[in-house]
Amino acid sequence: MHINRLEAHRLTHTYGRGDAASPALADVSLAIGADGPESVAIMGPSGSGKSTLLHVLAGIVAPDNGRVVWRGDDLATLRDSQRTRLRRSDFGFVFQSGQLLPELPAIENVALPLMLGGGLRSGAEAAAGALLHRLGLGAMLQRRPGELSGGQAQRVAIARALVGSPGIVFADEPTGALDRATGQAVMALLIGATLGHGASLVVVTHDPEVAAACSRVIRLEDGRIVSDARAGDPAGAPAQGGAPSYGAVRQDLRVTESAQPAVQQLGSGVAR
Repeated sequence: MHINRLEAHRLTHTYGRGDAASPALADVSLAIGADGPESVAIMGPSGSGKSTLLHVLAGIVAPDNGRVVWRGDDLATLRDSQRTRLRRSDFGFVFQSGQLLPELPAIENVALPLMLGGGLRSGAEAAAGALLHRLGLGAMLQRRPGELSGGQAQRVAIARALVGSPGIVFADEPTGALDRATGQAVMALLIGATLGHGASLVVVTHDPEVAAACSRVIRLEDGRIVSDARAGDPAGAPAQGGAPSYGAVRQDLRVTESAQPAVQQLGSGVAR
């Protein structure tokens, strides 16, 4: 069993009560990263429970019933302060809008999680700068989000998600605000950098091209998993838990070779 294993056991969650009750998750079970890092897309129509599932898996929302287990620990047994530290250290997040702090330059946006965790500013900024250089942003360390293109800002968000050495990265529509070419380049970089860092990636998306870039696609309808297909599986494979083994990956913060063309494309002006 791989150490960075995330499990969900029979999750249910409902918004509202009585006549206004709206089921979001219904008996959802899955495992991510069981045999090593993988990239997983969660797809489904609006209202299918995609974002709710991501928030429950990340410990942001508590399920009504069921368990989420990370590295053998049930998230429900952790105190709020422990879950907060876990989201800062073990989990990384990339959102559609990036959610960067507009008043901070790129290097400080990336260093912030380390400083919030008690790290010294000098060490945090050194780690942030090194990672931004590896993601092709070495010349933009002091630029604020408003001075970056959409693709560049998402690269900063990716660096922020990875700087704390997480075991898993959650991304909610990470290319939704980008044009197609920039979105494809950002997605290639996100997958390559995350897996190269030794972490799994969970992406919520409406975009079939984003899902196709991942090694596994989970489809939801009405809060239930209706299919769970891995690369090479027949389309529409029945839902099942577990995760495939993709072999050893490098865990030294380098961008993987597969992501290098994306870095070059984003830096060439396509992302502007």
